Amino acid sequence: MRLDWYFDFVSPYAYLQFEAYPELMQTAELRPVLFAGLLNHWGGKGPAEVPAKRLQTYRFTYWQAGRHGIAMSYPPAHPFNPIHALRLALALDCRYEAIKTLFEFIWKEGRSVADEWPALSAKFGLGVAAADAMIAEQRVKDALAANGRQAIARGVYGVPTFDTGKELFWGLDATDMLLDYLEHPGVFDEPEMRRIANLPIGAARKF
Repeated sequence: MRLDWYFDFVSPYAYLQFEAYPELMQTAELRPVLFAGLLNHWGGKGPAEVPAKRLQTYRFTYWQAGRHGIAMSYPPAHPFNPIHALRLALALDCRYEAIKTLFEFIWKEGRSVADEWPALSAKFGLGVAAADAMIAEQRVKDALAANGRQAIARGVYGVPTFDTGKELFWGLDATDMLLDYLEHPGVFDEPEMRRIANLPIGAARKF
């Protein structure tokens, strides 16, 4: 079964899922997307845009990192602009080791893509001029935009999200359900699963 993994380096949950499940990451198609673009399309807010949720998210993800035995150090500021990192990943053909290096620079070493671009470029044997040229290529910009369009067309609304081609699994805490689905594809065919898939809306907020 083909797996696509939609992610943005700005997401601490994406870092945790990437580090905790390397066997999935090495078999999936890694697809960088701009989380802000998904939020704009669906009219949502990111966890860091709600003050109380921001603090809870930072505490919870750091706590989860400890539970998974994953080294984690938040970057100097968050949220941050991930465009350079996303484009560099695509310029490097989204290779697993390249994605790992980018994630660990931001979330393990706790460094800033914007302020330490020369140091990040050097990790790939690149000078700043070469890295700048790579992320400025039109094919790279087009690939990032195409990933965003594909994600939205599939119904992806957040990161990280696994797409099996039939079902979507959003978030670190959905990984066990994904693994169960991969082993037992009929899990969503149970009567109650089918019923809740078509559950009517009883009340809706007015905006």
